[in-house]
Amino acid sequence: MADDNQDRIKRIPINEVLQEDGAEELVNSPNMEPYIRLAMAEMQGSDPRAELEEIRQLPLEKRYVWRVASALKWAFADFDNVNVTADKETLSPEDSPKVLELLKLRPTQFCLFLKALIGPEEMKRVMIQAISTAGRIP
Repeated sequence: MADDNQDRIKRIPINEVLQEDGAEELVNSPNMEPYIRLAMAEMQGSDPRAELEEIRQLPLEKRYVWRVASALKWAFADFDNVNVTADKETLSPEDSPKVLELLKLRPTQFCLFLKALIGPEEMKRVMIQAISTAGRIP
C-alpha cells in the first residue's frame, strides 16, 4: 500500500516550486530563521527540541502566527461590504479575474492555518459559525 502511494507522489525539485510574489522576501526575513532551522532539523530527522525552544523564546510580535494574524487584522480593519460591492460592480473585465485569482487559495490556507493553530474540530466550528453569520448579514 505504501508503494502505491509513492507511485502517485510527484517529486518536484525545490527550485521548480512556484512562489507567490513577496514569498521569497518573507521566507528570507530574519524572523523566519528559527522556523527554517526547525524545518531543516525535522527534514534531517534530528531532534527539534532546541529549535522549538528557540521559537518558544521569541516574543509574540516576532512569531509566524503573529505575522498572519496581524496581516489579517490590517486587511479587514476597515472592512465594509458596501465597498466590496462597489468595486465588484466597477471592476474592468480584465481586473475581476486578477482579484479572484489572488483570493483563490485564501479560504483553504486560512482553514489550514486555523487547523494547525486550534485543531481540526475547532477550525470546523469556527468556519461553520463564520459561514452561518456571513449568510445572515445582507
